[in-house]
Amino acid sequence: MKRTTALVALATAMIAAVLALPASAASGVRIEVLSTPRPDMVSDGNALISVTGRHLEDLKVRLNGRDVTGSFTRTADKLVGVVQGLVNGRNTVTAAGARLVVTNHPRTGPLLAGPHETPFVCGTADFITLAKVKLGPPTDANCSVPTRVDYLYRSTVDRSLKVLPATKPADLATTTTSDGRTVPYVVRVETGVINRSIYEYAVLDDPAAGEPSAVKAPAGWNGRLVYTFGGGCPGGWYQQGSGTGGINDDVLLGRGYAVASSSLNVFGVNCNGVLAAETMAMTREHIVESIGVPKQTIGWGCSGGSYQVFQIADDYPGLLDGIVASCVFPEVGFATLHTITDALLLDHYFKSATGWTDEQKRAASGFGMVTTIANLAGAGRRIDPRVYCPAQLPVALRYDPVSNPDGARCDVYDHQVNIWGKNPATGAARRPLDNVGIQYGLDALNAGKITAAQFLDLNRSIGGFDTDANFVPTRTVADQRAIDTAYRTGQLINGGGGLASTPIIDYRQYWDQLPNGDIHLIFHSFSLRERLRKANGDFGNHVMLVQAGDAAGGFSTKNPVLTDALAALDRWMDATDADHGPGSPHQRLLRNKPASLTDACWSPQNQKIVETQVNGIGTTKCNTLYPVWPAPRQVAGASVANDIIKCRLHPLDRSDYKAKLTAAQWQTLRQTFPSGVCDWSKPGLGQQDPGPGWPTF
Repeated sequence: MKRTTALVALATAMIAAVLALPASAASGVRIEVLSTPRPDMVSDGNALISVTGRHLEDLKVRLNGRDVTGSFTRTADKLVGVVQGLVNGRNTVTAAGARLVVTNHPRTGPLLAGPHETPFVCGTADFITLAKVKLGPPTDANCSVPTRVDYLYRSTVDRSLKVLPATKPADLATTTTSDGRTVPYVVRVETGVINRSIYEYAVLDDPAAGEPSAVKAPAGWNGRLVYTFGGGCPGGWYQQGSGTGGINDDVLLGRGYAVASSSLNVFGVNCNGVLAAETMAMTREHIVESIGVPKQTIGWGCSGGSYQVFQIADDYPGLLDGIVASCVFPEVGFATLHTITDALLLDHYFKSATGWTDEQKRAASGFGMVTTIANLAGAGRRIDPRVYCPAQLPVALRYDPVSNPDGARCDVYDHQVNIWGKNPATGAARRPLDNVGIQYGLDALNAGKITAAQFLDLNRSIGGFDTDANFVPTRTVADQRAIDTAYRTGQLINGGGGLASTPIIDYRQYWDQLPNGDIHLIFHSFSLRERLRKANGDFGNHVMLVQAGDAAGGFSTKNPVLTDALAALDRWMDATDADHGPGSPHQRLLRNKPASLTDACWSPQNQKIVETQVNGIGTTKCNTLYPVWPAPRQVAGASVANDIIKCRLHPLDRSDYKAKLTAAQWQTLRQTFPSGVCDWSKPGLGQQDPGPGWPTF
């Protein structure tokens, strides 16, 4: 009886399990969207779809009940085709009992980032294509223009791209792709507008072969897509822009890579990582539907471009498969803003403080050059709603606290208001910016580089910012809801999302000791590395390559260090993709890392030194050549991870200070920090692991 009951229970459970399976699994037919990582993130009324299973020749594929079987082509063991005519919202694709819900969004967006920013100044009239033609004025309020396709060729005379004439030009170059084919150097260039952003992409192709498609790849394509991301941030709001991250790269195009970019993927145009991810996702989707699914997509960017590649890879897995980044910052909102707003406060203090030598100022800041303080202070004004309005934005539309309090606020937080939400008390965006309890210059005090009197006056006087970034005597207090949002949605990069399974080439030109200072400090690479280690237990997928600031070629394919690294990255991704063995994606990534791809630096005389890059000064050959100077919060005791938005406080403790403080000085310190000082050994207030990937706003 017990045996019969057990069998019945087992059979019932098995039937329930089968019924609970997706229809695709139950029927032996599987429907999948290939053009995006997620079927609920489709745009522009079409999607590249595959159908696998038995008896493909007899299958009927339907979209919302309409037969779309004619859209598909048999490719090996599957049907593949671009299905047109999706309505905005939910759509249903069916085949032999299998069912997939596909959610479509307009070509004009939004997809992830929430309601479009207004006002918004179009840039198509000033955009010049690779064919040296202006796109012209927009045709609607979303800054749209007709899509255009041009065929260009590389000239043997000056290596420029020229419009391909009807007859073969005498100066037509040939090129050998990375997979060994020698082809005419002719590229197909497409330019248009998606998500209110001007996109362009180029790829080797033969016009005589006809238009490429998702099932007919361009003739010279090596199957890989490089997506370039432009830098900047100040002024990156309220505009479409009139340039991209650049696609005319002789080496990349000549080796057969498709190269793409879009104007809202230039952070000097759009300093919003979620909007950048949205734009890249929609642009990549269109490219996939036009020329086919790439083997891998590589993110390529410096400075503001690095912000984008890390946030996209970590928060929106499936969009980028590999990263080549330079002038690295983990993200704009914290790694950068912590440093530049602290520099702004220090610069303001030092302008009126007396008795400080330049070396003491430098020691209190941590930077390698005292001039870096003022350099970064200027960048810190990106939190001021009045300073960095783009020239295209009419003055009459700009915020002014007296004459136009409802005008467009030109700062990084209000540009990202969909992420942070509005503070009902001020009408401005909530701000995850905080310096309560920070003891500026603490390590400099304990090292005997500044006096106790200087330390006390600095911390008593440094103050903070109000909502309009005016200097105020009190410290800046972060909005707790904004802090929670920052961690939960990955605005502060965690490193344990998609980045855990993404190979990263971090190329650094060393600019820490330029005479006038520079914002691109090497410690930011170690911030990223430490976050990867904390999230994943190691940083094996992060390769650091460091050269002098004036290294020939710099961050470009004219530099053999970069081209060699790119070739190794391709091998790394191919080997990882082919590895179906046991272990996590991170483990598979590490065991397929090429032996040739290791941390290294190059001396100013271009001698390669192979060694793990280490945070510090004078402890290795590389950090002797290229010291890793700390930032103000590290001098105050924070970890190089720079991942605490608002520190937890603990009571003052005399043992924390090597300098002997008088009773009066101790009383001053207690008055300066009545609630205590930062306890950097504990997680920050609200610090938490991020939620599921693909956050939307």
